[in-house]
Formats: sequence, structure tokens, C-alpha cells
Amino acid sequence: MPPRKTYLCTGLLGLMLLPPAPAVSAETLEAAWNSAINNNHQLKSVKNDTDASEQQLRSAQGQRLPELNVGSAYTQYSETPAAQTRINDQTLQFNTSQSGSVNAQAIASLPVYTSGRISHNIHAAEASLEASRHHENATQLNLKMQVAEAYVAVLRSESALQLAQGHIASLTAHAGDVGNLFEQGMIARNDVLAADVELANARQRAVQVNNQLAIARAHYNRLLDRDLNDSVKLAHQFPTAPNGGISELSAQALAERPELAVLSEQVNALEQQAQSVKAGALPQVSVNGGYQYQENRYQAFQGLWMVNAGVQWKLYDGSTQHQSDAMKRQAIALKEQRDDLGSQIALQVKQAWLDGQETQQRLAVAGQTIAQAEENMKVTTDRYQQGLSTNTDVLKAEELRMSAHDNLNNATYDAILAALHLRYAVGVL
Repeated sequence: MPPRKTYLCTGLLGLMLLPPAPAVSAETLEAAWNSAINNNHQLKSVKNDTDASEQQLRSAQGQRLPELNVGSAYTQYSETPAAQTRINDQTLQFNTSQSGSVNAQAIASLPVYTSGRISHNIHAAEASLEASRHHENATQLNLKMQVAEAYVAVLRSESALQLAQGHIASLTAHAGDVGNLFEQGMIARNDVLAADVELANARQRAVQVNNQLAIARAHYNRLLDRDLNDSVKLAHQFPTAPNGGISELSAQALAERPELAVLSEQVNALEQQAQSVKAGALPQVSVNGGYQYQENRYQAFQGLWMVNAGVQWKLYDGSTQHQSDAMKRQAIALKEQRDDLGSQIALQVKQAWLDGQETQQRLAVAGQTIAQAEENMKVTTDRYQQGLSTNTDVLKAEELRMSAHDNLNNATYDAILAALHLRYAVGVL
């Protein structure tokens, strides 16, 4: 055996003995959702907003707790403070404090009764927190829909690329037949040119589809916070459409969609804030107590414990009522937005449901057309090879075959998208 063949056989044997490369498992849609939820920056931002709302609630609840203030200062006067009086027609003067002194105090304040100002403020913070949580759910729902659409777009483009490559293979085979017939002098040169042009067009289409696939994969990776150039291998597994008629699904959507809950809680928060602002003009009762120290050697007691109870009541305030009314108007505006959103959601459900019905009908028609288009292509090609049909007939048959496969491909993924859109519209994606 010549040395080159020996080396070649040895190399092939070595390759056969190497351990097989680990198979890359296809990523499911559920796994893609989990990855996006854990890594997407937009969702992380919304979660931080929810955490901020929790802190705002704790801040509102803290208004019920005692407030402790500690302070100290040093004061220096230009003259020693003194008092002046007359006794037996003589003017007498005596010092009342030092020219320089230190004072300090530690005072605790506790609101006893606030006419509902604090309680309404707490209820408003609770409603804001619930609104933030529902907004987080809505953001997650939207993210899952975006991931699902990107997921389907990748699979659609992959299937379209396979069809484009099959189209090239079919036209390449036909171009070979045309070339053979031309060499035999059985056809004119314009048949060769027409076949070559169609083949070039098919290759151009494949380049475009391949570019669309690369963009779809990059968009998918971006949603999952991955490198845009990471490889993408997806499983063809999808959840089914929810069962029920339009009325039943619409009612379920109005109960499940978090966007409606967001607006409802925001309305509640504004109404509670309006009540809190209004209560601020009503009696506010508080108890204060603590220790005060004033450095003064002329004073019998420099340090004193104290306690007092106070009442504050704004009998007239030119802005509080208007501020409360403004919040009430904002709440009314949000109610109108909520009602409008409800009708939009009902329309989304109806549209997704109708799209699902349409795609099922398209699938049935496209499935029947495939067999007819393939048979037509086979018969036309045979007739052309026997000289019973023209080159134009073959190209037209191939165009019809490609169109049938495109229709089936689009109907398949449109049906998947319709089911996903219906689940999204209902709020159970």
C-alpha cells in the first residue's frame, strides 16, 4: 500500500475511534421562557420597581411608629444675658444665663389620631404595590409573547430555507435536463437561458431567506440576553390553544389579564391618596415626650423631662381640597382607560380566535394542494423529457409546487402563532 493511502487509512481509523461529539439538545419554548424570565433586563427593571413599591409601603407603615429626634447646639452671645429691675429706687441687674452654653434634647413623637391620613396613605401604598406586582406579571406575559414570536420566526425561517434549498435542487436538476436536450439539438437556447435565470432567482431567494434566519436567531438571542451569535436549535413543541368559544374566552381574559388589574389598583391607590390628602386638613393629635438639657448655672434644673399632647387643625387651606380633587380626577381618567383596555382585550381574543379558525382551514387546503403540486411537477417533467411539454410548463409547475409548500409552511406557523396569541389574549400564556 502506498504511504499516502496508509496515512489516509490511519487518519480515518483515528477519527472513527474518537468519542462522538456531545449532541446539542433542542431548546423547548418552556425552557426559552424560563431563560428569558431569569435574564431579560427589562423584566429585571420591572422587578426592581416592585421592590421599590415594597419599600414605599414600609415607609407608609412606619408613619404609625414613634419618631425620635436628637439634637444639640452650642450658642455664644456677644453679651451675657441679664435681667434688669428696680428695687427701692435702685436699678439692679443680674445674669439669667451664661454668654456661651450648650443645649441638647431627645424628643419622641407619636401620632395618636390623624383623621385617617396615615391609614389612607398605607392603603394607597398597598394598592401601588399590588399594581407593581400586576405590572410585573404583565411585563412577563409580554416578554413570553415576544419570545414565542421570535421562537416561531426562527423555525419558520429554517423551514423556509429548507424549501428554498429544495427549490434550488429541483431547478438544478431541470437545468441539467435542459442542457442535455440542448446538446442533442432538441431545444432552442432560450430554454437554457430561461432555466438558468430561474435557478439564479432561486439562489437569490435562498440568500435572502438565509439572511432572515440569521436575523431571527439574533433577535431570539437578544431576548434571552445571550450573545447574538450563539447557535440556536429549537424543538418543534408548542402549547395548544385554549378551549372555549369567544364569549367564554373573553370573560376569562377580563378576569386574567394583569393589565386590567394594574389599572384597577392604580385607581384604588389614587382614591386612597385623595382621602389621605383630605384628611391632612382635619385634626391631627400627637403626643411628644423626652428630655431637654440647657446649660445654665443660674438655673436650678438644667435638665428636664417633659411630655405634652398637641392638636393641629387646618381650619382653612387653599390647596388641599384642590389637590384631593385632582387625584380623584386622575382616578376617573384611569377608570376610562381600564374600560377602553377591556374592549381592546375582547377584540384581541376575537381576532386571535378567528385567526385560529382561518389557519385550520388553510392547513386543510394546503395539505391537499401539496400532493397535487408534486404530482403535477412529476408529470410535467416526464412530459418535457419526452418532448410533450415545454420548458415554460416545467418552470410553471415548479413555481406552483414551491407556492404550495410555502403556503403550507406559512399556514403551519400561522396556526401556531394564532394559538399562542389566543393564549396571550386570554392571559394564560
